[in-house]
Amino acid sequence: MAATDRFKSTCSKQRVVTTSFDCFGTLVDAQRPEEPASAVADALADRGVRVPEDWTAAYREPHAEVARGAEYPLPDHVAAALASRGVDADAETVREATVEAFDRPVQRREGALAAVEAARERGPVAVLSNCSVPGLVERALTGADLAGEFDAVVVSVDCGWRKPDERAFRAVAGALDTDPEDLVHVGDDPEADGGVEAVGGHAILLTETDLREVPGELEGFA
Repeated sequence: MAATDRFKSTCSKQRVVTTSFDCFGTLVDAQRPEEPASAVADALADRGVRVPEDWTAAYREPHAEVARGAEYPLPDHVAAALASRGVDADAETVREATVEAFDRPVQRREGALAAVEAARERGPVAVLSNCSVPGLVERALTGADLAGEFDAVVVSVDCGWRKPDERAFRAVAGALDTDPEDLVHVGDDPEADGGVEAVGGHAILLTETDLREVPGELEGFA
């Protein structure tokens, strides 16, 4: 049974509201490496990969043309940066090193679980996150004890599109078997997360509404 149908059958007296949440800065606070290039270099070196002397410059250079709104996986960028300096590294090794460099402690934000639970009472719930590191969002949700709370987790590195691109919001709507205009998206970035309004959906922005107030905001859609 589709997610929307499941909630229709159990909440027939209440309008079904489909909700998506941004991850970083909305549901969780996460540490970031102070020097991403150095963090990646250390992780590569730990795996026996020769790191070029001018690695920081190589890391900062663009190595591919990326369409507007598209996501470029960070492991692909790292591999291209190495190749630009004559280093041929195994793709899986590069992926593991990149993930390790950014896999830092996370903390669930106050009010996050209550907001997700309130959304679940009204309909299907997903995460929609911009992230170029494969698996990092899922690791963050696990670290914040939020894994298993969602009907779908849609990440730009997997779907190929970054918020505010309309295709990102259409991807999460499709994952929840709903129309984009029926989506309520909660996030902390007015530009990226507010992009849901371009597909006819509704934005709850943490620049205007405290996360602890989101359950009450969702009642306005019920």
